[in-house]
Amino acid sequence: MADKITIYTDGACSGNPGPGGWCAILRFGNHEKEISGGSADTTNNRMELTAVIEGLKALKRPCEVTVITDSKYVCDAVLKGWVYSWKKKGWKKSDGKPALNTELWDELLKLLSIHDVKFNWIKGHAGHPENERCDKKAVEETKKYF
Repeated sequence: MADKITIYTDGACSGNPGPGGWCAILRFGNHEKEISGGSADTTNNRMELTAVIEGLKALKRPCEVTVITDSKYVCDAVLKGWVYSWKKKGWKKSDGKPALNTELWDELLKLLSIHDVKFNWIKGHAGHPENERCDKKAVEETKKYF
């Protein structure tokens, strides 16, 4: 039976593009680990994706994972199947335009094939304790590049 993990994530960007940060809180029972990082020149969507990817990469074995994020971009792309269609069409969207952040999506898809992942979207900046913590840390990471 796989371990059940909850990963809370958030990304931030000052300007879009601009300096950005991300944070993931991993919770297993009473154990918790917070990881974060950033980039000098990025976008908010890249940071949202990176938070999920880095959270999943931190797992040492296949797990049942619930990702809780305020990113509609990440949730909708996976839950509505857009990312699978983009990849099947050579990373082109339904309008024929190129999909963005393809190297990150490709990395996420590989991780999704290892873990049993469910995505839950929550409203950002609405008082959710872990989301607020992730947001605060992601913003702190952003400030390292000023």
